[in-house]
Amino acid sequence: MSLMPRASLGLMIRLELTESLRSRWFHFYSLVLIGLMLLLILTGISESRVLGFTGLSRLLVTYIQIAMAVLPLFIIVVTARSMVGDREAGNLEYMLAFPVDLKAWFWGRFIARLLLILAPVLIALAIAAAYGAVKGHEIPWRHVGLYSGLVAALSICFLGLGFLLSTVSRSTEVALGASMVIWLLLVALLDLLLLSVLIKAQFAPDFVIAVALANPLQSFRTASMILFDPQLILLGPASYVILDFFGVTGYVVWALIYPAALGIVFAAFGYWRFKSSDLV
Repeated sequence: MSLMPRASLGLMIRLELTESLRSRWFHFYSLVLIGLMLLLILTGISESRVLGFTGLSRLLVTYIQIAMAVLPLFIIVVTARSMVGDREAGNLEYMLAFPVDLKAWFWGRFIARLLLILAPVLIALAIAAAYGAVKGHEIPWRHVGLYSGLVAALSICFLGLGFLLSTVSRSTEVALGASMVIWLLLVALLDLLLLSVLIKAQFAPDFVIAVALANPLQSFRTASMILFDPQLILLGPASYVILDFFGVTGYVVWALIYPAALGIVFAAFGYWRFKSSDLV
């Protein structure tokens, strides 16, 4: 007999947290994300000034831009091999023998992974705030909060994508290969690098920019820039289209909602595929 849905969900979250806290991927991931912040602090980057950014603002801008490259890659690679790896190792059949609802099993793992992914980033931001307070820097609490929200939205997006890839792939190699191809494509589209093909083909500029902003990495990067550069000077002429259509506040809201909604859609489709397929 299955447990009550809420009890099953709580049980799966605790089990996944316990298992992942003992795994090497979480320790390595935490070391990279927190170590990166400590390294930036030790280099004295908060004492420098670039394009008007100084103090804790300079530190946060640098950290969030580097984390944008590390975070999605780690999430999608580790997550994409989770369930397909369990299926190949025979662990999935063992886990599904327990009296736990299938929905609770799937979403419990999703929520637990999200908590584990966010924890090191939030700890790193807390370290930055504590460092800023000790050094006497002004702490931009609004920006710290918005950065936390942007990281959460990006994490949900790539976590959902990873779960989807893990449910549709028939082997670990296929899941890892697909995750790397998708990540490389999204990175290549940053700052309109490959969109020059569309421009050369004389597509409308609005369409080209819309394709770029459909990339969750680009949405995250632009939103992280707009917090300290409301005119988006670094983006050049593309900033006029973005600001005219969204505005500063509207774009930040878009960057918070769009990746998170996309990730939930990915995860929901992955759950549908998971429950309707041959689980073992």
